Amino acid sequence: MKIKEFIVVEGRDDTTAIKRAVEADTIETNGSAVNQATIEKIKRAQETRGVIIFTDPDYPGEKIRKTIAEQVPGCKHAFLAKEDALAKRDKGIGVEHASPDAIRAALKDAQVMREDILEEISQDDLITAGLIGGEGAKERRIQLGKLLKIGYTNGKQLHKRLMMFQISKQEFAEALSKVRQEESNG
Repeated sequence: MKIKEFIVVEGRDDTTAIKRAVEADTIETNGSAVNQATIEKIKRAQETRGVIIFTDPDYPGEKIRKTIAEQVPGCKHAFLAKEDALAKRDKGIGVEHASPDAIRAALKDAQVMREDILEEISQDDLITAGLIGGEGAKERRIQLGKLLKIGYTNGKQLHKRLMMFQISKQEFAEALSKVRQEESNG
């Protein structure tokens, strides 16, 4: 599988994992303090071939994703579920630990986030759905993020992510129904 866009990753080990899974060029941020030279390189890449941001599913990875997205609009975003990014032997988490299949699936599902859309799903909808506050909310958000392919977020960020990915009320309701079905079966 060949990827046209540049894939932005955190480090050398991530690049190695990407190259095991797909044929692609990467740009490494070398940590969460993304410098201006790296931002300029990412801007150039976005103008020429496009960019997919593919960072670790943890706080530093989200910080990098947010920094780049703010400065380089129009990038695609690929997300790994935490369980797909866990190290087998230690407590590490990251793209470098993911299987080639998990990496290919995440890249296949990469999408552009948008900031300029009309709000459809309200904060109250999320509370009513049991996704913010209360017992089991985190687990429901994890499942919802997987089903909608938008990654995991905390309760505060969920609304923003749903809006940025233009998740419709119908898509949201269908995914929530599956989450509840899995919950009652489990």
